[in-house]
Amino acid sequence: MNPKPTILHVTGARPNFMKVAPILRELLERGRTDNVLLHSGQHYGSEMSDSFFEDLGIPAPDVHLGVGSGTHAETTGRVLMGVEKVLTERHFDLVSVVGDVNSTVAAALAAAKLHIPVSHVEAGLRSGDREMPEEINRILTDQLASLCLTPSRDAHEHLSREGISEDRVWFVGNVMIDSLMYRLERLEDDAHPAPDLEPGNYVAVTCHRPSNVDDRDQLDQILEAFVAVAKRVPVVFPVHPRTAKSIEEFGLEAPGVRMLPPLRYDSMLSLQRSAGLVMTDSGGIQEETTVLGVPCLTLRSNSERPITITEGTNRLVPDRSRNAILAAFDETWGQPVTGTRPEGWDGAAAERIARIYEEFTGA
Repeated sequence: MNPKPTILHVTGARPNFMKVAPILRELLERGRTDNVLLHSGQHYGSEMSDSFFEDLGIPAPDVHLGVGSGTHAETTGRVLMGVEKVLTERHFDLVSVVGDVNSTVAAALAAAKLHIPVSHVEAGLRSGDREMPEEINRILTDQLASLCLTPSRDAHEHLSREGISEDRVWFVGNVMIDSLMYRLERLEDDAHPAPDLEPGNYVAVTCHRPSNVDDRDQLDQILEAFVAVAKRVPVVFPVHPRTAKSIEEFGLEAPGVRMLPPLRYDSMLSLQRSAGLVMTDSGGIQEETTVLGVPCLTLRSNSERPITITEGTNRLVPDRSRNAILAAFDETWGQPVTGTRPEGWDGAAAERIARIYEEFTGA
């Protein structure tokens, strides 16, 4: 009897965990492949990493590289070397990478150099802004991938323009919504990090992109907007470690804003679900709020997820000044929610991905 095909699943940063989890659960349940989970350690610690494995119902990683934080070159280089070592120690039929972080492109490059097929889950997303490091990671990973699995139809146009043939591209839908729906059914009453707040009558905010938090003046404008909003309705701000470091180094404050440490997945999901409005610069939260039916203001000049704007509940605020953010808040707060759930955002993306993997590997 032929051995089962073996798939290496690579994760490394918080946004990756929600995408890997449903794929791994589906493949383990089907039982036709052997699966190895590798955690690069690009994000680490309890709330940024460990708790997600528990919340999302996936086993502890089989391999943990522990690369930690560093510059883009340092992180990418460490993951590249670590993944290469894993790939040379045993046989793999496919390497599955997700998203657009440094671990994604590094693992894809390591596999491609060793002539091991790569699958990119969430392929084809583009912001058109090459100043975003994630945009570079997306483009390179798609060029390296044998399978480009897209979350939305607009991604196919991007891949076609970049010369990627149709036989490498598959529409599977948004696998992160699989995780959202999986956890919504299991949320405990005590998951909410601020249970004293009235549902629908507070604003949840997040902010971590380098373009927003690495520049003192820009971060100050955003925090001033949060403070101004907090004078009218409660504002809850789970603070990313990168943002917390910038706030401290720049000597900034946000009086009146309820600032929390990073939240585990269930708590963040509960916070979003009951919010009257979300303000963020996170790609994943743009998607989650669309499915949850919560208005979202994205504090960025562009989005690699335009479908959340054209079909969902999201709106861009490209001028991230205090006044522009407040104007967008005034135009959105308390208004009827419009938007629909995009095609393939149905909780069954992992099932479609599993079938493609089994067919591709001959399982």
